[in-house]
Amino acid sequence: MTKDHLKLSGPDKTYLENLLSQGTLPAKKFKRATALLALDRGESFKAVSLLVRIRHQTVSTWCKKYHEDGLSFLTDKPRLGRPIQIDGNQRAKITALACSDAPEGYKRWSLRLLADRAVELGYCDQLSHTYAGKLLKKTS
Repeated sequence: MTKDHLKLSGPDKTYLENLLSQGTLPAKKFKRATALLALDRGESFKAVSLLVRIRHQTVSTWCKKYHEDGLSFLTDKPRLGRPIQIDGNQRAKITALACSDAPEGYKRWSLRLLADRAVELGYCDQLSHTYAGKLLKKTS
């Protein structure tokens, strides 16, 4: 059974066909482009979901997003995520502090002492001893 869930414009259809013929493409973009072209051919949400191996509700959502945003929905919008608390300059200062001589009365730096001193010196607003350890951990 065919349904007209979606009718692509000429330039959009050409763009999607060229996109799929490129060869290498991220999986999300490939599935979305394939689904749009299948919907344009008149296939149902169920048939398209079986073709690209996703739920038919997702195909319906993609169809709605295409109507709202056009082809820009092929790529996900950037996500905000957690902001960086300690940047590279602050990391360098904390590392230099750890490499310096231990304070008076101490044989060597402990992670708690290092974290407290970094906050005292104003290198960062807050720093836990566990995060200080992660900052100083050797990486290749």
